[in-house]
Amino acid sequence: MTLHLDVLRHGETELGGGLRGSLDDALTDTGWAQMRSAVIAGGPWDRVVSSPLQRCARFAEELVETLCVPLQLEADLQELHFGEWEGRSAAQLMETDPEGLGLFWADPYAFTPPNGEPLLAFSARVLGAVSRLHQAYAGERVLLISHGGVMRLLLAQARGLPREQLLQVEVGHGALLTIQVHAQGVLSE
Repeated sequence: MTLHLDVLRHGETELGGGLRGSLDDALTDTGWAQMRSAVIAGGPWDRVVSSPLQRCARFAEELVETLCVPLQLEADLQELHFGEWEGRSAAQLMETDPEGLGLFWADPYAFTPPNGEPLLAFSARVLGAVSRLHQAYAGERVLLISHGGVMRLLLAQARGLPREQLLQVEVGHGALLTIQVHAQGVLSE
């Protein structure tokens, strides 16, 4: 059976752009509005699964109160940890680590930010969580509230993109996309 996974990226956050990673900043009013707007015509969902970071979890908590469906927080669906790059923008990194940033943009699987999470480990973590969701909820329609990196990874897998193209996948704040999770972890749009 297939798991129908609607994936929602969190909205704009208080600390703005840059590499948020494991930083736990809150949504702005605009961020709340982006997420509320994204789900108006969505569903119906059987359950909501969310990253535990507040930019995802606070909205998930509000939404399940309205929908009267169960909520599951899943730590393995958190954003990539960017190590020493956390909270820094690409412009800042161009000044302090242009070579590293260039290597990361060219192939994020081949270059890990200093003290960051390797993308192979991130991929295994996220895909493992999605596989567990499939095992538990195949046949259901689930709303997953997560992060840009998680969504890029899932979309790249579903589209069969080479790993070097991961960061070319566009996912805006409040984006809501659908992915089908099939047996053996096969993903499609």
